[in-house]
Amino acid sequence: MATEAETVAKDDSLSAKRLEGKVAIVTGGARGIGRTTAELFHQHGAKVIIVDVLDELGQSVCAARGDPDGFLYSQGDVTVEADVAAAVDLALARFGRLDIMVNNAGVSGGNERHDIREMELDRFRRVLAVNVDGVFLGIKHAARAMVPRRSGSIVCIGSVASTMGGFGPHPYAASKHAVLGLTRSAAADLGRHGIRVNCVSPYGVATPLAIPFSEGGDSSSSSIDGFHHYVGQFANLKGVNLTVDDVAQAVLYLAGDESKYVSGLNLVVDGGFTCVNHSFGIYKP
Repeated sequence: MATEAETVAKDDSLSAKRLEGKVAIVTGGARGIGRTTAELFHQHGAKVIIVDVLDELGQSVCAARGDPDGFLYSQGDVTVEADVAAAVDLALARFGRLDIMVNNAGVSGGNERHDIREMELDRFRRVLAVNVDGVFLGIKHAARAMVPRRSGSIVCIGSVASTMGGFGPHPYAASKHAVLGLTRSAAADLGRHGIRVNCVSPYGVATPLAIPFSEGGDSSSSSIDGFHHYVGQFANLKGVNLTVDDVAQAVLYLAGDESKYVSGLNLVVDGGFTCVNHSFGIYKP
């Protein structure tokens, strides 16, 4: 039986700041999963740089944190290598290190599920440019900063669409499969340098990117409720809604030292959705 001192020590460890002294970059950090993740990292003691193309929103998010020396905004398009390199250089210049890179920025490519025969190549390429090229550049430049220190954690945001077909438009599904493949490939490459690379793949979560996929979706709170109802119809785990906070907590685990021997993992946060064959409908409520 645990002593009172052991119980107190355990409670202290659970409440401790899990990223104290670490430096993180979060792409697409002005809203949605990226913003929630960046703010959670900051709460746990990390210095954070968010990268986004949404200047006004990105700057307001940073201002709201009230820590101009520890929560910064870097304007950047993840498809532009110079922008990604500049964010990493900013981390090195201001803090002398980079410990965590979260490759979160992404686009859906629209909510229309086009027949592949009708899809324009330009649209397909644009989605892959953001979702795949952006992740590649994030890993590349994070590794540049992390290799000399022989440590670091890179987390890429995937989707259940990284493991199955039919969950989104063709370019989105293709891009998320590519993100998972790139995660595993980079984990194989960078492990010799002490760098971990993992992926978090959530089920449907109410973000500005995902809400339009529900019927009549927009960014209003009523539409968030509608989105939860819509995805809840197909969810395996009933009675609970997946939120951006749940995804951010998964990213926090992979970013921190609790997962120090975890690399190449696709952490699927889906309530068991992808372990069920939905075609047969055996487990309908």
